[in-house]
Amino acid sequence: MLVLLPPSEGKAASGRGAPLKPESLSLPGLAEARRAVLDELVELCAGDGEKAREVLGLSEGLRGEVAKNAVLRTAGARPAGEIYTGVLYDALDLASLDAAAKRRAARSLLVFSGLWGAVRVTDRIPSYRCSMGVKLPGVGALGGHWRTPMAAVLPETAGNGLVLDLRSSAYAAAWKPKGEVAGRTASVRVLHAPTRKVVSHFNKATKGRIVRSLLLAGAAPKGPAELVEALRDLGYVVEAEAPGRTGTAWALDVLVDEVH
Repeated sequence: MLVLLPPSEGKAASGRGAPLKPESLSLPGLAEARRAVLDELVELCAGDGEKAREVLGLSEGLRGEVAKNAVLRTAGARPAGEIYTGVLYDALDLASLDAAAKRRAARSLLVFSGLWGAVRVTDRIPSYRCSMGVKLPGVGALGGHWRTPMAAVLPETAGNGLVLDLRSSAYAAAWKPKGEVAGRTASVRVLHAPTRKVVSHFNKATKGRIVRSLLLAGAAPKGPAELVEALRDLGYVVEAEAPGRTGTAWALDVLVDEVH
């Protein structure tokens, strides 16, 4: 099973660890595309701070994020699972998983990123600020920048198993599973049951809890239909229908009564 996650806007501090080693990151087929974004982002943020803040879409109060980006090559690096914070990652709570569940997380979780493309939770990265919606002057729109290298790398990364897609729309734009891979992909939407509306906070929290539940249970669904059964066995209320044509991802609705 491969689980595709969005990053978080909020991130923990880089800390005092050894600096980034780009060659050590997973998915080496993304290395050239990563280098292009990293080089331009560092140059932009080390130069005109006002321009950088405008390009990154940051408010005056987030000016410090520009300075953080300027020193990405020398800042301390930590496992991505420690860098990403926020509602989904708080609910997932990787640090408190047992040893077996942590091994499953290392194998199965892939976090999409405007800067790195995608990283494993064990990959060591510095704290940064660069969303997938950014358009850099040279590289261009990051969603478009990542599509070609992702199309070459991600099908192999997905292997022959289930792909559980929990990304937000901005990050989903960087890679859309196609063909046979799409047929074993399930995207999940979390709905407030009484209103059947998506509410951002508990949508993220529930997605984090879903991943945590699957990791702790050691669940290994082979495809979307088996995922539906696994989630129901874990106590989730799931609505799903098989897609009407081959090569199309499954869409799962998880219904939640309480907003928390």
